[in-house]
Amino acid sequence: MEDRTKKFSIDLIKFLKTIKRDSDNDNIIFQLMKSGTSFGANYHEANGASSARDFFNKISICLKESKETKYWIESLVVTNPERKEELRVFWARTHEFVLIFGKITSSPKNKK
Repeated sequence: MEDRTKKFSIDLIKFLKTIKRDSDNDNIIFQLMKSGTSFGANYHEANGASSARDFFNKISICLKESKETKYWIESLVVTNPERKEELRVFWARTHEFVLIFGKITSSPKNKK
């Protein structure tokens, strides 16, 4: 999963460099870059957590950031409809992360 989140971050960074820079896109790109790379970094941190509580907190952040990433991807589709299919792939990959992090945070052993 560490490799998977890192690959997602790298792919997203490369993709965002291809999006036209203008007043409509600049804030979305900035926000998407932050959230889309954050959940991978937080997942890496979770794996080095000092306690179960620390792990749960980091994974909860992963869930929040991956949900936010979906939002920004959807926003980018509005300003770049010609890139919809490429963005759909990123959305689907992000949705998988949301499901994974959601499952981890809903696990009874992590709710303690």
